[in-house]
Amino acid sequence: MTDVARAAGVSSATVSYVLSGKRPVADETRQAVEEAVRRLGFTLNPVARSLRTGRSTFVALIVPDIANPFYAHLAGALQDQLRAHGYHVVVSNTAARRETEEDLLREVVGQRFAGVVMTPFRLDRDAFKDLRRAGVPAVVSADVEFSDVDLVMPDSTAAVQRALALLAASGRRRVGVIAGPEDATGGDPRLERIKDAAAAAGLSIPKDLVVPGEHTRRAGVLGFERLMAARLRPDAVMCVNDVTAVGVMDGAEQAGVEIPADIAVIGHDDIDFASLVRPRLTTISYPARQVGRSAARLLLQQMDGRASCRVERVVADLVVRSST
Repeated sequence: MTDVARAAGVSSATVSYVLSGKRPVADETRQAVEEAVRRLGFTLNPVARSLRTGRSTFVALIVPDIANPFYAHLAGALQDQLRAHGYHVVVSNTAARRETEEDLLREVVGQRFAGVVMTPFRLDRDAFKDLRRAGVPAVVSADVEFSDVDLVMPDSTAAVQRALALLAASGRRRVGVIAGPEDATGGDPRLERIKDAAAAAGLSIPKDLVVPGEHTRRAGVLGFERLMAARLRPDAVMCVNDVTAVGVMDGAEQAGVEIPADIAVIGHDDIDFASLVRPRLTTISYPARQVGRSAARLLLQQMDGRASCRVERVVADLVVRSST
């Protein structure tokens, strides 16, 4: 940095401001520094910087299913926001296993990550206490609350109500639900919202039409098979995510069940697949990119010294397509 400063005719502090982006610098000065950096072949050493400052430039993003496009969009938005502030995102997949979730959080502390954004699946609600004691900022994206962290959560009650009202208006009477696993942290809030909205719309969700499972395409296929084996089959299926809903559509095709003539299908999240499958999937749109941007904003605020925990809700909406 001293060499760059000498070549650009500025102070080392000014070079630091240009490289970090943490303070405004005149355009002419910035251009002089950037030209000196290029001419001298100067590169930052993030490991050396973290040893000197005690703060890494890496942020962990920990998700349950890296193959789910929802998390790909979340990761892209998070990375865009954090890179502008000099941070780099490292993505890890837990496959929704509790031991992997716990191991990765320990690694975040042990490797001195600057922060973590996580969608937990089976963690205890107080699992982030150690991170807070270690001074590692954390943001959780989930439908359930966790202690000692900032939260990004869906505001989806109204959208779910509109979805069930749509089913009722189209003459559907029995709703099956492909839900999440029974041992997930905090239960299954999306299932509870569906039940409440169904009751308000005058629709029935019998116990034998609620099928728990992982949030996977395979779970959708297996869940649909169970629904078709029920004494009274459903005439609509609500799924707690779009990946599962695509599995339901696979199962319907295999069984010769027509969508929406025989059965309506509604998903949740509005991933890219929702508008690509045929029939196109009606779903509750929960914008992943906005979730990523919100998580980045909350994390940066913590890095800048905010100590109190905050909750930010992202509004979901119903997108009606041809599967209903």
